[in-house]
Parts: sequence; C-alpha cells; structure tokens
Amino acid sequence: MANGIEKFKQYINVLDEVYKVASVTSVLDGNNRLVRMGANANEIIIPKMSMDGLADYSRENGYVGGDVTLTNETVTFNYERGRSFTIDAMDNEESAGVAFGQLSAEFIRTKAAPEIDAFRFAQYAQTEGIGCASGNLADANDTLAALIAAQNAMDEAEVPTESRILFITPTLYNGVMNIDTTKSKAVLDSFAQIVKVPQSRFYTAIDLYDGAKEGETAGHFVKNANGRNINFMVVEKSAAIQYQKHLVSKVVTPEENQTSDAWKFFYRSYGIADVYENKVGGIYLHKAEA
Repeated sequence: MANGIEKFKQYINVLDEVYKVASVTSVLDGNNRLVRMGANANEIIIPKMSMDGLADYSRENGYVGGDVTLTNETVTFNYERGRSFTIDAMDNEESAGVAFGQLSAEFIRTKAAPEIDAFRFAQYAQTEGIGCASGNLADANDTLAALIAAQNAMDEAEVPTESRILFITPTLYNGVMNIDTTKSKAVLDSFAQIVKVPQSRFYTAIDLYDGAKEGETAGHFVKNANGRNINFMVVEKSAAIQYQKHLVSKVVTPEENQTSDAWKFFYRSYGIADVYENKVGGIYLHKAEA
C-alpha cells in the first residue's frame, strides 16, 4: 500500500487551496520567505529591524554614525488544533482520494476556516495598544462616521494607507453601499481591500472547545461571555504576525487499521496570530457596546 500512501499525500496540497477560499483572514498571511522554522516544532523565527534616526551633520566632522540592528525573534505558535476522520475502505485509491478531498474541503470550509478567522480576530482585538472605539451603529451614517474616525486615527498614527484592509460585517457594508453618495464611495475606496466577515466569526473574544470535556465534545468555538461583536476592524497588513500551516500528519490504510476496515485521516492545524509590538497602530477595532 506504499503507492496508496504516496497518492494520498498529493491531496494534502488541496487543503491550502480550499483554505484560501474559505478563510477571510488569509489575505493577512505573512511573507513565508521571511519566516523560517525554529529549533522546536512549534516555533518560527521572524526577522525584525530597528535603526537610529537622523542626526546633525557637521561641516567639520561630517556624518554622525548610526546603528542598524537586525534581530531574529523566536515566536511560539498560539494556535494548535486537530481532528481525526474515518472513511470506509474504497475500491481503489482514486475513489478514496476523492472521498478524502470532499471530506477535507467540507471540514475546512465549515469548521476549520471559520474557527481560524474567529481566533485571529479575537487575538488582534485583545492586543494592547491598538486603536479602539465602541458603539452601536444604528444606521449607515453612523457606520460611515465611524470609518472616517478610524481613518483619522490611523492617519495620525502614520499608518501606511496603501495596505490597509477593512474587515466589516456584510450588514454594515451593504448599509454604507446603499447610501450611494460621493462621500461614502470616497471612504470605501480609501481602503486597499474590503473583506466582508460574517458576524458568526467576528468577536473580540472566543472560547475554543477542547473536544473532550462534557459539553465540548463537538469541538469548534463559541463566543466568550465577555466578548463583544466586532463591527469592523482595519488591519494594515504588515502589522500582523500571521503564519498558518495545514497538514495531514498521518494516513492509516484499512490493512493497518486495527479497529475497522476504513481509511483513517488525521488533520492538524497550527499557526500564530499576533501583532508586531511596534505596529499596534496598524490595527483599529470598532466593537459593539457591551
């Protein structure tokens, strides 16, 4: 069955493709070329740069020397989840592969991607020092005013405008779109990208079910009792430390399976969602009132 195992490994690549479609936060994934794995399996190493500012120029002595420091920061993944699935034995590896592809795609679309998004938004929302406002946006004009306030706050913080991404609930977005004025168009066009986020994955705090304790066996996540609905969040892409991996760590054939005549697949997802400490101004949160 070695050939069968190799065949199934080819389907692992499908996971990331499906995830890119299903996850609304995938647009924030970092440049993986700048990230390398750490000494331990749950670590990544991220380069960080700092430098001195301008100094006085002397007509006698010339330039004042400055320092540029490039350091490597080791960051530990703060998200690690997994599940195993069982599929009855198929007539051949091709049909088994199709079944696995359907199973994994549906799981990622309906379970994994929404949870990953919810976790990330909650992590960013709880970061100390980000821009933050709260209020119940009663109508589209309130939403438009809140978006302008977010723009002003980020402009004052000197956050680059060309890479600001607006995440907003469909209800609020459609409301602003229906105003149909030059003002609303100008505000929306000022963002590099607009991503509509269902409220069901847009909270300031969530609880992840462990899948084992009573009442949590179904896994997934729920809104934390102290969490609030997020109305919108503006993220400047370079402010987010976002690195995610998906992999099937093991495939067990029916011949190897000691409990049933079935293929068994193990799915694991791990990654990190954080904010660079010197770029907290690149996140702006607008949440509902308690």
